[in-house]
Amino acid sequence: MMKKYDYTIVGGGMVGAATAIGLSKLGYQVAIIEHKAPDSFDNSQPMDVRVSAISQSSVDLLNELGAWEHIKKTRVCPYKRLETWDHPECRTRFHSDTLNMEQLGFIVENRLIQLGLWQEFSSYDNLTVVTPAKITELEFFSEYNELTLDNGNKIKTKWVIGADGANSYVRQKAKIGITAWDYRQHCMLINIETEKPQQDITWQWFTPSGPRSFLPLHGNKGSLVWYDSPQRIKQLSSMTSIQLEKEIKAHFPQELGEFTVEQHGSFPLTRRHAQKYVEHRCVLLGDAAHTINPLAGQGVNLGFKDVKVLLEEIESKGTETDKALRIYESRRKIDNLAMQSSMDLFYTLFSNSLPPVKFLRNAGLKLADSSGALKTQALKYALGL
Repeated sequence: MMKKYDYTIVGGGMVGAATAIGLSKLGYQVAIIEHKAPDSFDNSQPMDVRVSAISQSSVDLLNELGAWEHIKKTRVCPYKRLETWDHPECRTRFHSDTLNMEQLGFIVENRLIQLGLWQEFSSYDNLTVVTPAKITELEFFSEYNELTLDNGNKIKTKWVIGADGANSYVRQKAKIGITAWDYRQHCMLINIETEKPQQDITWQWFTPSGPRSFLPLHGNKGSLVWYDSPQRIKQLSSMTSIQLEKEIKAHFPQELGEFTVEQHGSFPLTRRHAQKYVEHRCVLLGDAAHTINPLAGQGVNLGFKDVKVLLEEIESKGTETDKALRIYESRRKIDNLAMQSSMDLFYTLFSNSLPPVKFLRNAGLKLADSSGALKTQALKYALGL
């Protein structure tokens, strides 16, 4: 028999898993399809190179969904301070004390966020987890959609939610176009173990070839983010750990101190934005709808904002699902586009090496550090408050 659901979510990553729990809490019959369940946690496992800076608003959502209790039992690193600079004497500094908060946010491995959400799945009898599975066909009808899985099984669903990443199968099948461009840079993520503890701060230094960032991890660990040309990142990726350590010491600020390299990975920087979020009874969330320059670590936080708004509108509109989803699209497209544009402006400004531009941005950073209420408001916006 063909199984029937109100919502079927394609993609069981962080955003898809959060959506599945939220819709299940609202009482809907939900299925989530994922090609592989996350591995269980063991503290002896090496840290993944994919990590996220989770804002307080995202933590609030994860708390509401019951997942944060699971996540914080694994490896999370709260941070209180944030610094950004071009010239060392012209820095903008933020501190959680400014907002009377315990921390500005948390750095967490992506897979542990996903795992914490999956651990909450068993709380809902109306949530069906289909894994391992992949979709081989998606057909559209007036009142429902039909999905065919790689094992031959079929699913009939009122709505399909595409939370299946930047190369979304759902988006492509629904023939939703995207606006996209390549930043002509790659990003290298490098996990390190540091000699000195520096777990309360994250920083970003702008250089002519791209930013260099430090994200603290649990224990004396950290994640370095190195932006550069595709050729340079390819060269760095081919080096031994010892060779890479020498390059990092030569091209990162002294704040880093002594360290050893543990593992690394890289990916290209591309901006994408779906021209629609809702089409053919399909709804896009997270990276399926938008990808952003990772300068400010807003990627997954924007995805969780999508989830929050989607759940709010579906709950408030009741049986008027079409109306709820159109409002969701309207609200989130505006905010996501604004954040994408802000990051692009920031990226363009700080990648320009002309002396007048360099002078103005350093003066701006210095001024921003003493701007009081304006600085606090910018911090609140970045944290989703």
